[in-house]
Amino acid sequence: MNDLSERLLNFAVRCIKFLRKLPDNTEYKVIRYQLIKSSTSSGANYNEAQSGSSKADFHTKVNISLREMKESKY
Repeated sequence: MNDLSERLLNFAVRCIKFLRKLPDNTEYKVIRYQLIKSSTSSGANYNEAQSGSSKADFHTKVNISLREMKESKY
């Protein structure tokens, strides 16, 4: 596992641990669901990019990962 893969995994774990502390109401359920999806997807897409079938495939998957991180940041 390279440094960025490890950092993305740690980010996803920290997000999940943070989200467990939020109140259990409708608004937070929506936020929790969306942040869990985007934070874990960024690492998954980056790891998938590592075995891309071409440079174009690699760039596409890395860009998806970046979009997921931007969504998580928002």
